[in-house]
Amino acid sequence: MFNSLSGRLLILTTVFVMLAEVLIFVPSIARFREDYMLNRLERAQIASLALLADDMLDPALEVELLENAQVFNVVLRRDEVRQLMLSSDIPQAISRTYDLRDATALNLIRDAMMRMVTPENEVIRVIGAPVREAGLLIEITMETGPMRMAMIDYGVRILILSAVISVITAFLLFLAMRALILKPIKGVVGHMQNYAMAPEDARRIIEPSARVTELYEAEVALKTLQTDLTQALKQKERLAQLGSAVSKISHDLRNILTSAQLFTDRIEMSEDPTVKRMAPKLVGSITRAVHLCESTLAFGKAEEPGPTLTMVSLAELVEDAMDGEKLASGDHAISYAADIPLGLMVRADPEQMYRVISNLVRNARQALMGAGQGGEIAVQASETDTAWLIEISDTGPGLPAKAQEHLFTPFQGGARKGGSGLGLAIAAELVKGHGGHLTLLKTDSEGTTFQLVLPKGDGTV
Repeated sequence: MFNSLSGRLLILTTVFVMLAEVLIFVPSIARFREDYMLNRLERAQIASLALLADDMLDPALEVELLENAQVFNVVLRRDEVRQLMLSSDIPQAISRTYDLRDATALNLIRDAMMRMVTPENEVIRVIGAPVREAGLLIEITMETGPMRMAMIDYGVRILILSAVISVITAFLLFLAMRALILKPIKGVVGHMQNYAMAPEDARRIIEPSARVTELYEAEVALKTLQTDLTQALKQKERLAQLGSAVSKISHDLRNILTSAQLFTDRIEMSEDPTVKRMAPKLVGSITRAVHLCESTLAFGKAEEPGPTLTMVSLAELVEDAMDGEKLASGDHAISYAADIPLGLMVRADPEQMYRVISNLVRNARQALMGAGQGGEIAVQASETDTAWLIEISDTGPGLPAKAQEHLFTPFQGGARKGGSGLGLAIAAELVKGHGGHLTLLKTDSEGTTFQLVLPKGDGTV
């Protein structure tokens, strides 16, 4: 119980209420001591009135008056004359004098605490002002033993009452806190546990209902988190299903393309000049398609191999990628330009780098065709001491804001209606596998430019 929030709350509440009672107890004891001495002054003054009424009192009556007032002697100052009104033998010397006429609260508290911790019975002098202005001052001598015992008795009763009040207050406060805070917190925990059992079920998402502002804000934040997580899990499930379907399609497509390869081998034997010129392109395209299917199947088994790096001619990769897109351009007035230094070789996986360049050129071509305008797609390359730099640019309308926010996120970074956004995501992932990076240099109404950076080093420092 004491390890729970409710148990600790009960303990802390009791402790703090007791602390508050102690802070009340100290001035209460000081007040009781002051009232006790004022009461003795008042009794002494009443006893002295009997002497004023009759100058000659019987000694036995004088002793009885002093015992009733619980003092040893009484001194009354009237008209600047100090008179010993009643007196008896004092058992010991006077140890302290207390003047109640100008005593401050701090002095009263200090003297009361000192009296509580001083068990010796002492004789003290107490000075005060007579009631009803019956003189200038009244002075008595008295024992501290009875006063201390009365203070202790009063203190014990105060402590017992304080303890009872503390327990009752703590219990009531505990019940209130449990109803207002602990119960709603347990409700939130229950919602979290229920949601954890089936996070894909949108019916288990919490509906904020707390009346406490802070708890309501926590519930709103939890609802947002659960909603985002549920959507992410659903998207993950869809992607898993899509991956399974793609693997099956790739398996069958690979078989079909393998058969197509056999036919293209026969086509290469044709004597027709056009066929001879186009046949190598067709063979290369089918070979790449077969490799892509095999890579997809490997990815579906979580065994996709890393890039096989070799020195390849960048100009040939760019030319192959552009040839395929030129055919897809049809009658659109789209021109293609490649500015590649003669003999520039880059270290890359030929198939993967072809896919990167092809995806970027295809995106540029689709952007121009989607805008219904002509334009130019250009690929430029250069190198430094540490990297090869490849830029793919177009004169299209630029990327929309939504596409820029999720540029390399699958199914979210599509720049055209109906686009999946996979092209850029695949390209960025493949470049990352080469140790490089793909970035968007600029995009506006005058066109878009991507930069591909391939490092020359081996990644060691």
